[in-house]
Order: sequence, then structure tokens, then C-alpha cells
Amino acid sequence: MEKRKLSFWDIWNMSFGFLGIQMGFALQNANASRILQNFGADVHELSWFWIVAPLTGLIVQPIIGYYSDRTWTKLGRRRPYFLAGALMASVGLVLMPNADMFIAVMPSLWVGAGMLMIMDASFNVAMEPFRALVADILPSDQRTLGFSVQTILIGIGAVIGSWLPYVLTNWFGVLNEAAPGEVPTNLILSFVIGASVLVISILITVFTTKEYSPEEIAQFPESKLDETGIVEKSSLLNIFSDFRKMPATMRQLSSVQFFSWFGLFGMWVFATPAIAHHIYGLSLDDTHSLAYNIAGDWVGILFGVYNAVSAVFAFFLPAIAKKIGRRNTHAFSLVVGGIGLISVYFMPNENWLILSMLGVGVAWASILAMPYAILAGSIPPKKMGVYMGIFNFFIVIPQIINALIGGPMVKYFYGGDAIYALVVSGISFLIAAALVSRVKDVDDVVLIKN
Repeated sequence: MEKRKLSFWDIWNMSFGFLGIQMGFALQNANASRILQNFGADVHELSWFWIVAPLTGLIVQPIIGYYSDRTWTKLGRRRPYFLAGALMASVGLVLMPNADMFIAVMPSLWVGAGMLMIMDASFNVAMEPFRALVADILPSDQRTLGFSVQTILIGIGAVIGSWLPYVLTNWFGVLNEAAPGEVPTNLILSFVIGASVLVISILITVFTTKEYSPEEIAQFPESKLDETGIVEKSSLLNIFSDFRKMPATMRQLSSVQFFSWFGLFGMWVFATPAIAHHIYGLSLDDTHSLAYNIAGDWVGILFGVYNAVSAVFAFFLPAIAKKIGRRNTHAFSLVVGGIGLISVYFMPNENWLILSMLGVGVAWASILAMPYAILAGSIPPKKMGVYMGIFNFFIVIPQIINALIGGPMVKYFYGGDAIYALVVSGISFLIAAALVSRVKDVDDVVLIKN
């Protein structure tokens, strides 16, 4: 039995929930540091507040993957997990900018940090089963298209989420200034809208997508790669043995992922203070002024630009990969992104930063698609979920390391100037590009020949 080919719109509906996930994720990435600074966090403390989220993902992801491989309900195999993750993330989105409501119980800064943890952990719970869903349902020759469609929807959702605070203020007159210790109204409203879109988009995927049953999966030829059966008589501790036995391709991709996500984390955490100080000329301790909030809104625009570029570039990824291979496509994209991040240091004003974000968008599109397209061909389908969860180690570990050392580096090595954290992120992308040459893509030769 072979997996059936799906139409473009079937693949679109299957991945549509990613639009809402990434809209919420973009709101978090562009604004969480700004919100925490509004609640009183210093710039060198920001990465420490972000650390709980990847730590939670490190623990949660392989467990979610393990159980999603062994789940079968009326909603299917993967859908219960990303539905639950979306609902939890929506709660975090609503409560984070409203953390000052709980000031009678504990400081708003700690409530906000807790909501950041809930959001990021929940986005992780939702995202990785989505990755496994594409690998479950699509045949090998449609996987690059499948992950590229996900990237397109990620880009669309992220553009909406990133630009929403700016649009609410400049098009609809919603206030973007607040008293010290409070969050501007445009951010509060943006997060509520994001939570609503997240739930609706996930429900569209849940009700329009049909998963293969365990019996059908057992009949696929690639199932012979795994002789243990879809429901093993084993314990959760098998995750550790699966980690030791991970496919060679996954092991090779791990270093690429490490430097890619080390760079991304540095950009997300430090972009707002870096640009506010280096480009807008604001003092290091200015986090409550109207000028700082204008800089923060512009960072949202810039994040929207790189996500818009990623959505467009994702349309071309399957054709480029077919021409030059997935590895070369990914290496090229990372080089372009690295140059883009480093160029932020040299740009004369905020408008020129759009050019920098064009490069970041090319890299982001490839980071979201190529590693998963390469990886999927090397994983036994009956362990797709657990290996996608284990693969998440190489996303969250670099973020944890950056969270631990990023703040002290900004404080003690960069003199409080976060722009150098963005330069280091760009260098990290270039290292990742060099390491792609070590990766073996088992489907790449077939892909290029066809």
C-alpha cells in the first residue's frame, strides 16, 4: 500500500493551523522582551526569563512525540496534541500582557515570565506533532512541498502577528504608550486577537484532515524500517534508547540545528533593545518612553518583513531543492541570513534594516522546511513522533545555552550594547551553513534525478 498523493489545497488545510500557531509565536517573539522590560526586567536579564520555555520544551517534546506515536482517538493520532497545545497557548497569550492584574498575588514581572513559559511550551506541544503529521500523511516526493506549505502559512501568520501592534496604532489609533509597569493597549489587543486566530485555525485543520489509521500505516513499505510495531510493549524510558539509536542523518543535522537556533534565539531576545539603542540612539535604561515603544513597534514590522520574505521564498524552495539539492539549498539560505543579521550593525537608519531582514527571511524559510524534509526520509514512520520530539532537543538546547550566556555576554562583554548579540547570531548562521556539508540526505539523489 502506498500513501496517496494530496492536492495542494488538501496540504494547505492540513497545515492551516500553523498560521495561528505562528501568529501567536510571532507576537511572543517580537514583544515578549518588550513586555518584560515594561514590567521591570533589565536588558541583561531578558535571556534568563526566556530560559524556562526551552527547558520545558526539552522535557515535553520527546514525551509528546512518544505518546503521539501511540495515540489513536476519534480525533486521530496527532490532532489531539496540537489542539490541546493551541488551547493552552491561547490562555498564555491573553494573560501575559495582562499580568499586572495579578499584582496583588505576585509581581507582574514573574506572572509575565510564567505566561511566557506556558506560551512557548504550548507552542512546542502544538508544533512538533504538526511536523510529524506531514511526514505521516505525505509520500516522500511531496514532503518538501508539505513542509514548504507549512513555511508559507507560518510566514503569513507571522506577518500578521508581527505587524498587528503597529497596524492597530497607526491605522486604528489604538494607544501604544502606557504608564511604567503597564503594557500598551495595542499589545494587549494584539495578543487577544492572536489567541482567537490560533484556536480557529487549529480547528480548521482538526476538522478537515484525515489521518491514516495504525492498520493503514503498518501496510506502508517504509514501515518495514521499524520491526517493533506501532504500539510497542515498552516504557517511556525507551526515549533514551531511541536517542542513542537516532539515524545518522539526524545526528549530522544536530550541529546545523544548534547554530541555527542559537542565532535565532539571540535575534528574538535582543532585537528590540539592540535596535532601540544602536539605531534609534536611545539610552540603555530607556524602556518606558514613547520613543522606545515606537522602536518596539518597528521591530515588529521588521519581524513581519522577514516572515513575509520567508512565505514568498518558501514557494520556490521545492524547485530550488529539486535543482541543486536540499543540502545546498539550506546552506545557501543560511549564508544569506547570516549576512543579513551581521548587516544590522552597519545600517544607517531603521528603514535600511528592511534590507537586513530580507536575508533573515530567506534563512528562516529554509530553517522551517529543509531540515525536516531531509530528516523525514531517514526516520521509521512508526517512530516519527518520538524522533521529531527528540529532534527538538537540537532546537531547545542552543536556546538554553544562549539564555544562560547571552545576558552576561551583553552585560560584561558588550557593555550593555545588545547589537553585538545580533552580530554573533549572524556568525552562528554562517557556521551552521558550513556544517550542512556533513549531512547525508538519503532522498536528495532521488529528488534531483526526478
